Amino acid sequence: MKKTIKPDQNNPEAKKEQITLMFDGISKSYDLLNRIITVGVDIIWRKRVVNLLKKQDHKSILDIATGTGDLVLALSKLNAKKIIGLDISPGMLEIGKEKVSSQKLDTLIDMQLGDSEDLKFSDNSFDAVTVAFGVRNFENLNKGLSEIYRVLRSNGTLVILETAVPKNYFIKPFYSLYTQNIMPFIGKLFSKDKSAYKYLSDSAAAFPCGEAFNNILRDNGFKEVEDLPQTLGIASIYFAKKN
Repeated sequence: MKKTIKPDQNNPEAKKEQITLMFDGISKSYDLLNRIITVGVDIIWRKRVVNLLKKQDHKSILDIATGTGDLVLALSKLNAKKIIGLDISPGMLEIGKEKVSSQKLDTLIDMQLGDSEDLKFSDNSFDAVTVAFGVRNFENLNKGLSEIYRVLRSNGTLVILETAVPKNYFIKPFYSLYTQNIMPFIGKLFSKDKSAYKYLSDSAAAFPCGEAFNNILRDNGFKEVEDLPQTLGIASIYFAKKN
């Protein structure tokens, strides 16, 4: 990102602390708002992440910024022996734990509180790492990616799902109108927190998507890097391997 985008730019508190409080505050309405704002297409995107991982056998998977657990639940369809969902927000994590328990997946999925930029796992611990709508919330993007690289096993897989800004000349103005005006309004209507969804749209606009992010992944040691634009370019799935 060109500059650090925080939920409250006038607040001197670190981005990490602001992110934690913000997601705690919107945790109860987060799933509903995700479905409304993306018109449910985020479910399809997560399925595509899972399909990418099906191409290889991954016994141990770490899902960073797991939130309310939508991706770890989708990943449970794979032939994994252990899946860890990690998030910095206790509020989001509690909802995720309830969803995991309700599907009786506690023995497969372990939901943990933790910092993506300071992972408490040994080197070479996981066959795959996933992140859905989380890397743009990292306070230090390179530090977060270097931690992911460290805990991945050799030739391990990284799959990132993240919002993007469409390149199409005709679509881009409608995307900007929706994310900058309509999305924060919907956020305020359902969660009573317009600023949280204003931050989410601002951070999406500032994130280095496409080839710019591919290059950041390469700079952090990843190989076989590619991005797969989704739904007219409003999101991308990034695929990479550890050397």
